[in-house]
Amino acid sequence: MTHRPPFTLLAAAALTLVSGLAQADTGKLLLTGGVSTIAGSAGGGLTPWAVIGSNATEGEVGVSAYATRAATQDYSLNGYGVALGLHDRLELSLARQDFDASPAIALNGIAPFGVTPGQHIKMDVLGIKLKVAGDAVLNSDSWMPQIAVGLEHKQVHPGSIGSVLDFLGTKTSGTDVYVSATKLLLAQSVLVNGTLRYTNANQNGLLGFGSAAPGKNSRSLQPEFSVAYLINKKLAVGAEYRFKPNNLQALGAAAGLGAALREDDWKDIFVAWAPSKNVSLTLAYVDLGRIVPGITNNRRQTGYYLSAQVAF
Repeated sequence: MTHRPPFTLLAAAALTLVSGLAQADTGKLLLTGGVSTIAGSAGGGLTPWAVIGSNATEGEVGVSAYATRAATQDYSLNGYGVALGLHDRLELSLARQDFDASPAIALNGIAPFGVTPGQHIKMDVLGIKLKVAGDAVLNSDSWMPQIAVGLEHKQVHPGSIGSVLDFLGTKTSGTDVYVSATKLLLAQSVLVNGTLRYTNANQNGLLGFGSAAPGKNSRSLQPEFSVAYLINKKLAVGAEYRFKPNNLQALGAAAGLGAALREDDWKDIFVAWAPSKNVSLTLAYVDLGRIVPGITNNRRQTGYYLSAQVAF
């Protein structure tokens, strides 16, 4: 079974826009539209911003595409996706993530889960974002931020790890809802963003959604923050912090596993470079905390994040 057709349709639409419909000859300032997040929407690497992806301004239609890789001591994640920006008001995005969950084979020592060697977890993310107020650039001389609301619908394809998710009582699909506020302080060359996410995703959804009791099954509000300093019009540095719900730890403790299922907050320090208005590259140091620490000797998962984006 495959879920590629929706992605193929959106990608085809994106190619049509690039080759035939219109290229947004934009007046957007470089990097103020963010880069692509791991979920495909415009923002930082870990968290969405209120900006609308692509180079399209009001009255234009634009498209962006990205590819990314993150690697830590025990895990790695590859991702790619496309986004459509409509009139600098509406953003539609689609992303595919491929998570190397090879350490999960150790779970067979806890119970006969049947996890196969080298198992990968794949996840599709459909995103919608709508700008509802303000403009990050045009209102840069006031305190009014740009505000957007959005959702990310996620579908997990766990492979042989599905039996583990069944044991945990997690669902393989879920929807995050969020509101973001982005403010560009142009005179200070600083961009700040705050996002409030309503979610019950475990490790961003890669370990499903919710939990069996006594874990937390319901959604909770989780804040996310970003700050970027524009060194010049082509180069920015910044940091992000994303709070996580830690739904599964209580379930693991009740099963006698201690903190084996603990989930920590995510954070990064990044540098973004835009050699042209159509291309941007992002490199980050990421600290994803502990990810199922019971099978990774309680190691914190730190490493790198690399992403390339093209936008029109």
